[in-house]
Amino acid sequence: MTEMMNRFSGSDNYVVTDDLMDAVNISMALKKPLLIKGEPGTGKTMLAEAIAESLGMELIVWSIKSTTKAQEGLYVYDTVQRLYDSQFGEGDVKDIGAYIKLGKLGEAFSSDRQVVLLIDEIDKADLEFPNDLLWELDKMEFYINETKETVKAKHRPIVIITSNAEKELPDAFLRRCIFHYIEFPDREKMEEIISVHFGDIDRKLAENALEAFYKIRDMKELQKKPSTSELLDWIQALMISGVKVDNLFEDMPFRGVLLKKNQDLDVFEEIKTKGYSLRNW
Repeated sequence: MTEMMNRFSGSDNYVVTDDLMDAVNISMALKKPLLIKGEPGTGKTMLAEAIAESLGMELIVWSIKSTTKAQEGLYVYDTVQRLYDSQFGEGDVKDIGAYIKLGKLGEAFSSDRQVVLLIDEIDKADLEFPNDLLWELDKMEFYINETKETVKAKHRPIVIITSNAEKELPDAFLRRCIFHYIEFPDREKMEEIISVHFGDIDRKLAENALEAFYKIRDMKELQKKPSTSELLDWIQALMISGVKVDNLFEDMPFRGVLLKKNQDLDVFEEIKTKGYSLRNW
């Protein structure tokens, strides 16, 4: 009953839209994982942090890599350590449970309190990875073959799954999730985000930085458009350096904070040589 009463309403450090807030709360009410997609830098990972902070819960993060297997999230049986102990007489090798180490999903299931579980960048793993977790995420339990025990969730975790849409996820997996796509913030929403991170920022600096930032993102030739996190880093660099902010687009100090590819730097330089500016872009 307590778990159903939890309601996410944002946090002091995370600007949330009404649609995203509704998606979080619906996923908690229906007890289903929330699958979050959006381009890099739109705050997908930070959402889980904000939920945990808002609800006063522990955050358990399972960061997915290309080599990650679903089994690792459940438990790992340390056969090497058991063999070592059997040879050198250390530890009770008959107690197989002593050689079972729970993964991140196992930790979330075994927690004495409800937690927020972040499965971060699930699309980095192979195509079978999401399907291999269907039972565990649906039934909130898994079986340990070595000890013949079933681990059931003491409290159903709030599961947030992020994806950068590098791969299509299986339909069977999608059916078990609530889905939300985080749109890239418009200028008004971005101003809110900047205010959260830099409450005392000079208004002229914020306005000129935003103007330059969105002009750069409008360049269709860019291979990697700068993200929200890169804008925040750029603004911080501008504040620390104290550079003049009158002609940010033309001067573009610290451009390597925003543009991370040689081709994109070349595109920007080409536009500058054509004489474009903030006033006639």
